[in-house]
Amino acid sequence: MERRKTREVQVGSVTIGGGHPVVVQSMTNTKTEDAAATLAQIRDLQELGCEVIRCAVPTMEAAEALSVITKESPIPVIADIHFDYRLALAAIDAGVSALRLNPGNIGGRDRVEAVVKKAKERRIPIRIGVNAGSLPKDLLEAYGHPTAHAMAEAAWRHIRILEEMDFHDIVISLKAHDVPLTVEAYRKMAAACDYPLHVGITEAGTYHMGIVKSAVGIGTLLAEGIGDTVRVSLTGDPRPEVVTAYEILKSLGLRTYGPTLVSCPTCGRTCVPLEKLALEVEKRLSGLRDPLTIAVMGCAVNGPGEAREADVGIAGGKGEGLLFRKGEILRRVPEDELVDQLFVEIHKIIEERKNS
Repeated sequence: MERRKTREVQVGSVTIGGGHPVVVQSMTNTKTEDAAATLAQIRDLQELGCEVIRCAVPTMEAAEALSVITKESPIPVIADIHFDYRLALAAIDAGVSALRLNPGNIGGRDRVEAVVKKAKERRIPIRIGVNAGSLPKDLLEAYGHPTAHAMAEAAWRHIRILEEMDFHDIVISLKAHDVPLTVEAYRKMAAACDYPLHVGITEAGTYHMGIVKSAVGIGTLLAEGIGDTVRVSLTGDPRPEVVTAYEILKSLGLRTYGPTLVSCPTCGRTCVPLEKLALEVEKRLSGLRDPLTIAVMGCAVNGPGEAREADVGIAGGKGEGLLFRKGEILRRVPEDELVDQLFVEIHKIIEERKNS
């Protein structure tokens, strides 16, 4: 697919836009004031592949804690600021790699200028984030309800403030919990500027609902070449956000990271406990980072043939199954040894790649 051409924005060691790989983000849900707990969560997320992390900064104590967090974080830290420009200044002094704030919401022009001046000096980009649920009152009155036009207009108000101050190190997001509204808003912004876009469905919901809405919304935009960095927003533990983001990117061929599991739906031909086998394989794959494709198939019909592109796989039968690599059958294996034998081959492939 042809990706939208944008300018580059540097967030610490990570480049967003300019044709670089789509960057995966998440956000801590610890109290930022608790630097130890926040760092522990950042490290957990980084282990899963998170490349940039955002931390809420609602208090001056949280801003001060960032000085410890930014020094010890393994990935760039973005400060999430609302309303108080002093928190933005303190976050910059604490060493953050970027700010998420809306310049029209942090006070008069002198306050905005103070933040922009310091951000420019430190080469810290600003992400402008528009949410459908918090649009300016005059735009809601003009349009009657949140629309893509209203969201884009709100974003341009903030963008123009920065552009008037000769600040162009900008990333933009336009999020709603409504998928079609979000997609339309991003399309409008993508057609109107070359700033990198941070895409996501805000307030997507709990695990199952949130994953579906995020996959549809983020996936639609990415398939159209729109999006330079993503965050999947799920209620609760942020770790599934990172895993889901990579699965979306992998499904579109935009990132290769970790194993991909292929498993067929069950049907009347299935003679093995396929769901149990697939879940066990998925669990054991969670610690691997090698880009492998592993197939868990229910029968010989959907086995080596349909999954011939898989690096390695198993296909169930009566009391036994087939172990295959790249569509070629290696051997028959008793049902209770299928998963263990599968992982013997997985580790063989990993070693072969290391030694090639």
